[in-house]
Parts: sequence; C-alpha cells; structure tokens
Amino acid sequence: MSSSRDGEAAGAPVRRRPRLLRWGLPRDAAAGQHVAGFFVATVVTVLLTRGLLAAAGYPQVGGNGLHIAHVLWGGVLMALAFVLLLSFAGPVVRPLGALVGGVGFGLFVDEIGKFVTSDSNYFYEPTAALIYGVVVALLLVGEALQGRTAPRGPEALAGAVDHLVAGVAGGLSPRARDAVRGLLADAGDAPGADEVRALVAEVEDDADELPDPIGAVARWVVAASRRVVRRGWAPWVAVTVLTVTGLLTVGRGLLAWVGGRDDVPAWVVLGMVVSGLVSFACSVLGLARVRSDARTGYEWFRRSVLISLLVTQICLFRLDQWAAVVGLALDLVVLAVVAAELTVMQAGDRRR
Repeated sequence: MSSSRDGEAAGAPVRRRPRLLRWGLPRDAAAGQHVAGFFVATVVTVLLTRGLLAAAGYPQVGGNGLHIAHVLWGGVLMALAFVLLLSFAGPVVRPLGALVGGVGFGLFVDEIGKFVTSDSNYFYEPTAALIYGVVVALLLVGEALQGRTAPRGPEALAGAVDHLVAGVAGGLSPRARDAVRGLLADAGDAPGADEVRALVAEVEDDADELPDPIGAVARWVVAASRRVVRRGWAPWVAVTVLTVTGLLTVGRGLLAWVGGRDDVPAWVVLGMVVSGLVSFACSVLGLARVRSDARTGYEWFRRSVLISLLVTQICLFRLDQWAAVVGLALDLVVLAVVAAELTVMQAGDRRR
C-alpha cells in the first residue's frame, strides 16, 4: 500500500506538467535557429533557381517528351532530409537536415505556379506572393510551437540529455559542453538534474564535430549585429529606414489605387495601405518612447518591422516582386539590428 502511495507522489509532478511534455515532446532549445535556417535556405534556393533559370533561358531538362522539373529534385532532397533526421539520435544532424530540407523545399515550392493554375503556368504572376505567404505561415507555425518562453526545468534538462546523446558517443566539444551547462542552469533542481551534471563531468572532451553551417551563420549574424549596435548611430539609422519604408509603402499603395491598376486586386492595395499605416504608427510610438524607456521603444520598433514582414511584404510581392525583394532585405537587416539592441539591453539588465 505504501509503495503505491509513493509511486503516486512521485508521479504527481509529472501530471502537473504541460501535456506536450507528458507526451514526451520537449522543445528543442535550438529549434528556432534550425527552423530559421530551413526557411533561409528555402528563400535563397527560390531566388537562385529563378535567377539561374532566367540567365540560362529556362532550359528543358530531359527530351523525347520528358521534362524533369526541379520540383522532383526538391522532393528527393526533402526525402533525404527525412532519412537523415530519422537515422541518427541526438541534435548533431539537425542543422544538416534543416539545410538539405530547406533547399529541397525551395525547389519544390518554386513550382507552385504550375499546381495552382489550369495551364501549369510557372510564370503565374502571384507566385512570389504565394511562396512568401507559405513561408510566413509556416514560420508562424514554428513560432507557435516554440512559444515565447525558453525551455526551463524538466524541458531544459531534456535538452541537456539530448546533447549528451552525442557526447556519450563521441565526446563533447567546448561549444557543445557550454550549451549543455547552459541548459542545466535553466533546468535548476529538476528531478535528475544532479545525475545529468555528474554525467557531464564523465563525458570526454573531443573538439571534432560535424560542421554546422546554420549555427556558424547564426553566430556570425549575431556578432555582426552586436558590433553594429555598439555604434550609437546604427539603431537610429535602422529606425529611420523603418519609418521611411512605412511611408513609402503607404504611398505605393495609394498610387496603385489612384492609378486604378486592373492587374492589382483591391485587397493588395488595402493591405499595403493599412499595414503601412500601422507599421508607421508603431515606429512613431517607438520614437516617442525610446528616450524615456528604451526597451519599450525598441519593442514598438520590433512590432513595426514584424508587421511589415508578415503583412506588407506579402502585398508588395503581389504588386512588384523586385521591390519586394529589396524591401524584404531591408526589413531583415532592421530586424537584426533591433533584436541585437534588445539583446544588449537584456544582458545589461541581467548584470545589474
């Protein structure tokens, strides 16, 4: 009888955990980086594919009535990514799987025009907006799955154990050991944390590891953004660009409306004007608050650029694809600078 009560007491904390954890689905602390890498690879692949095909005169691969469309190569690469991710334990293969899968998905989604038109039209005009909309929707799904809080307690401990799967097999590099220790710090006194700390001490050092291109690029972007932020004028230039971009978006939308362009749906014009005005309003609110409360001001700047990325750019891709590519690049640069500034502020708060 007592053993039964002991078992119930031991299981009580587990029953109070979120359902996903009870199902054995802890979040990967590096998932945001991997998902971002997947979609960056997707977008770059689409742009390179379109550019190379245009430069080569849109050649036909095949002959005698056969055409090997690049959507097939995309499917092969996505399947290869699945095989890699299903074949190895631990986190080491995930960046490679994300990169291969992203390239495959880029080749796949680039031909979306053929599958939404009755005449299989690769050059269907709204294709760029459709691709961008698909990417944004999937990014939002990934963001929803990750939530707004980092893994803590048992979930962070699960991440540390996940890293140790690779460490037990082949040792831990200094970078991987630092990642495990950071997760253990977030785990706190979760049940089993002391045993995992003891295991970390027993795992051998080994600097040899599989290259992680996504992690390397992410670290470079973070370092570059922080260097830019240290220059006092850089955040203000970013905010100025964001404000001017919002005004230009509203102007383009109004010009399309006044010009009565028949090839532009009304929802595109309305979306550009409304999202441009909201983005501009967020920038103004940020400028009004940034001197008295820098963190709140930059949070408003972040909202402004996210509105532009999630709404305005979809409409702009429908109106003018090349202008949208430039706008997208500017938004991503501004978002990186604003995010770096917020990170610096958070680090300063932690040191106080």
